[in-house]
Amino acid sequence: MKKASLLNDYLTKYGASLKWKLCSGPLEDIQQALVIPAYAEWEMLFETLASVADNPASSLDRTLIICVINNKEDASESIRDNNSKTMRTLDTLIKQRFLDSFNSLNIDNSDDHSLRKIASSRIRLGYIDASSPGLEIPGNEGGVGMARKIGMDMALRLLRNSEDNELRLILSLDADTRVRPDYLPEIRKAFSQGKMSTGIVSYEHQMPSDVVGLYAICAYEIFLRYWVWGLNYAGSPYAFHSIGSTIATTTEAYLSVRGMNRREAGEDFYFLNKLAKIGPVRTITGTTVYPSARISKRVPFGTGAAVEKITSYRDQEYELYDPGVFVILKMWLEYMQRTSYSCNAEQILVKARSIHHGLENFLISRKFISVWPKIQSNVKNFRACERQFHNWFDGFETLKLINDLTRKYFPKIGVIPAVRRMMSLQNIEFPANLTIEHQGDVLKYLRSQSMTSRSHYQG
Repeated sequence: MKKASLLNDYLTKYGASLKWKLCSGPLEDIQQALVIPAYAEWEMLFETLASVADNPASSLDRTLIICVINNKEDASESIRDNNSKTMRTLDTLIKQRFLDSFNSLNIDNSDDHSLRKIASSRIRLGYIDASSPGLEIPGNEGGVGMARKIGMDMALRLLRNSEDNELRLILSLDADTRVRPDYLPEIRKAFSQGKMSTGIVSYEHQMPSDVVGLYAICAYEIFLRYWVWGLNYAGSPYAFHSIGSTIATTTEAYLSVRGMNRREAGEDFYFLNKLAKIGPVRTITGTTVYPSARISKRVPFGTGAAVEKITSYRDQEYELYDPGVFVILKMWLEYMQRTSYSCNAEQILVKARSIHHGLENFLISRKFISVWPKIQSNVKNFRACERQFHNWFDGFETLKLINDLTRKYFPKIGVIPAVRRMMSLQNIEFPANLTIEHQGDVLKYLRSQSMTSRSHYQG
């Protein structure tokens, strides 16, 4: 890990408050921590923990699961009651390891099965109370982002006592996301062999049984995978999925980017955006996580909000970005990689105009004319210049460019035309069975495409 002074500086200036304490069993020999925020998640959390408990005992022995039970100060009584029940259950599992005291919790047979599986496993549990009076997350400090930060900062404090030559990891999961029995060992294997600092676990959303819900989650995951497919085609170093339940990173990388942010939503996007600037974000394909497809209005965007929106407009065809925006992005990135180091801002803007006038207008609006001289004055070679360029033109700027081009010049188009044109750009034959009436086939195809992305670590 970094020098103790850097760690202490982070925890003092940027770390979550010490008022949030960890309740757990013994903490010796922990090499990694799995952080799970839980906001009124009694119905989901213990099924998720049961899926983690199916992992090998050798992996469970060195992993601490930190559940951050959270709500804000204005939370309803029902949310507080749900969180209180969750903490009482966790407390029983941690301290007693038997189920007699669960009789007062009104559990059903499915709950009982999950709890017994957890209690009989080698899983090491802990929780942080960010729910009780005086311990709630302040209203001005975000929601799930702050909850993740509380858990991850606690993990950083615990793992700093590990041996210097050990690989120390902080994993992120959601309370409604299931994992495979190889989840923990495959993540550690990827970091041990791949020489990486941040990884994204392959994912597949759980498929609802109702037709409307199935359409919505298929449409949303198609959008997510198409977005990353387009960025990968363009050669962007930010071509990775931004889903909180898929993230794994080393303690060194976490410390280098000053930890998780406190955002209400989109915390995973901004966190990964920072991590990508200190090292490539790789995809771990040796295992898979299965996020929920639940409709939710807790945050303004994310899976739940997107599914709710798609469901509300189910009579309209879902649309994707026009592949033309990714063509422009590709030409822009290739030019900046080849010749930009020797060019001034005015010359680059001329080239941008030749690619597309919308690109030039965007760069002018983003004050590129003043940004570029500052980048050039602070670098000594091409590699440093390229790195600083991508630090400026990061995932957030990329998203802004794509949305600007879409709004002004390239309206979104139907799913099948978009996929067909993206395949044509890469000289891939379009499968005859891909039709908008069979979204499942389209999603299956895009899932297979994600396995061959250049940014992937094949675990």
